[in-house]
Amino acid sequence: MAKSSNKMAIALNLILVVSLMISISECKQLGVGVDGFDADCNTVYGAEFGDSCESVVEKFGLSSLEFFLSINPNSNCDPFEGQWLCVDGNPNE
Repeated sequence: MAKSSNKMAIALNLILVVSLMISISECKQLGVGVDGFDADCNTVYGAEFGDSCESVVEKFGLSSLEFFLSINPNSNCDPFEGQWLCVDGNPNE
């Protein structure tokens, strides 16, 4: 019984990873972002319960809140749990 549950968990994780990869690929092809503004993101972080823009800036040692917002143009500084935030990138204006 435990072996079949483990196999099912592995299969579901594989499906989740493939779905995420397809979603990221589609977003890049569609140019998802703010009109006239796009940022190159090298590393993302899944927000955790209680995170704020300021706490993410501190957690990842980013230079400033302004820089964080420039690489996260759609952020409203009230991230929800699981929201993908860019923590390493280059703003393009």
